[in-house]
Parts: sequence; structure tokens; C-alpha cells
Amino acid sequence: MKDRVTDGIEDPIEERQRMRKLLSQETRHLILQLILGHPAHLVSVAEFEYMIPKNKAAILDHLETLQEARILEVYVHEPNVSTRDLPSKFWGPTERGIEILYEHKFLRGVPVARAIYEKTRKSERVLRHENAPRPSLPVAVIEALDFDEPEIDALDAHQ
Repeated sequence: MKDRVTDGIEDPIEERQRMRKLLSQETRHLILQLILGHPAHLVSVAEFEYMIPKNKAAILDHLETLQEARILEVYVHEPNVSTRDLPSKFWGPTERGIEILYEHKFLRGVPVARAIYEKTRKSERVLRHENAPRPSLPVAVIEALDFDEPEIDALDAHQ
């Protein structure tokens, strides 16, 4: 039987299959879609709980799995740590995570994920979390997730 790692180098085919399995699990897939659709691409646990029909423990377990795979990381906004009504910890993609999501064609869905997110009705608490100050993502992550939204007037002119 062949080892996963040969001379310190992981088999790229096995790694790709492992990532595909990791990303295709339903709850993890929903987590990633929510992050991709979120305007800041940084999501609080309360936002995950509201948008994903799973309990907090299950969501946290899947977030930790994605963190162990270096796809997601916890980003902390220090000024919010002492603020009771605002979250200080947010989950968002890493630079490696962006590479993996690009390779597995997740980034193509950013505009659709954003449209779905914006059309979703949110509670007052979730809106407060959505509008809370957040830390910055790495520049490479921001650039990878940036897309030009079409102007509504330009779309109307083409019809």
C-alpha cells in the first residue's frame, strides 16, 4: 500500500480527493457558501447559527475541521472583545483556503452566494452582527473575492 506522504511530499491526487470530500460535506459546504456570500467574507458564530440549520456545536466542529485544513481561520477584532453586543471573533478564508476554493471552482459562485445572502431575511441580532466592525482579511484574500457587481442601470439599458 502506498503512503500518503512520500519523502515529505503529499500525493497531489490523494490531496485533491481529500479536499473534495472535505468541501463537499453538506454543513461545511453551507459554511463556505455563507462566507463567500457575506459582504465582508467574515462571519460570526451567531450568523452561522442563524443561517445554517444545525446546532452550534455541529457548526463549531465543522469550522474547526476547516481550520485544521487551513481553509478558514478565526480573525479577531480586538476593539469588540470588551463589547457585549458585538462579536469579536469572525471566521474567514485564509490565503491557502482561497487557493483551494479556486481550485475546486467555489469562487465562481461568489456573485450568486452574495445575491442569496443579500435576499435572505435576517433577525435584528444577525443584522447587528453583520454590521459589526471586523478585522481585515489578508490582501490576497480580499482581491480574490472581489468582483464587480453589474450596474442596475446598465442591465436595464441592455433589455
